[in-house]
Amino acid sequence: MALQTPLPTHLRKGLMTFSGSLFINNKTGDSGVTQTYNPGQVVLSSLPLQMMLYFNIFYFPFWCLSEGLMLELKYNLLTTYYQVLLTGAYLMIILMEVLRLYLGYIGNLQEKIPELAGFLLLSFLIELPVLLFLLTDKGTIRLPLETAVHLILLLFLTSEIAVAFFALKGMTRQLAMRFYLKQFEEEPQKLGKPLPSMRGHH
Repeated sequence: MALQTPLPTHLRKGLMTFSGSLFINNKTGDSGVTQTYNPGQVVLSSLPLQMMLYFNIFYFPFWCLSEGLMLELKYNLLTTYYQVLLTGAYLMIILMEVLRLYLGYIGNLQEKIPELAGFLLLSFLIELPVLLFLLTDKGTIRLPLETAVHLILLLFLTSEIAVAFFALKGMTRQLAMRFYLKQFEEEPQKLGKPLPSMRGHH
């Protein structure tokens, strides 16, 4: 049974336009439909990406537990500014991680381009900068366990971004090819049809 996406219609269209203009200027709008496969049709879902997402899902609760404990241990040592900043950063990562893992899962498994594009954007534009801030800012008072779990999450994140980029590129090109082929199948009478002027001479 196909999973339903939480993305609004206008956001899906925007992500579709983004992915199309990024790769091949594809403006088709049928990517939201769950793909059905015919014999001989190539499956475009990325197995490496699906495996990364699978292990990332199991690692995420461990990250949440570790970060909660580390924040509690060092909370009183932080300035008020960093107390608010770190709390907000952790909550943002938790929210983004849940949303992006869900979008990545259904986007890759069901070959939905808007969802996979949303996964890529959330990973690269929001979660990656926040995670790099937590790893590089000295005012956060990084503890050894905290650094270790951040580095593992960073490894997941960068690997998923790289693999998802190529998966999205392949899906976008394949969808454009299907769209153009569908146009020819729907209007076969236009292919090879004699011109009216040529009929009059017979």
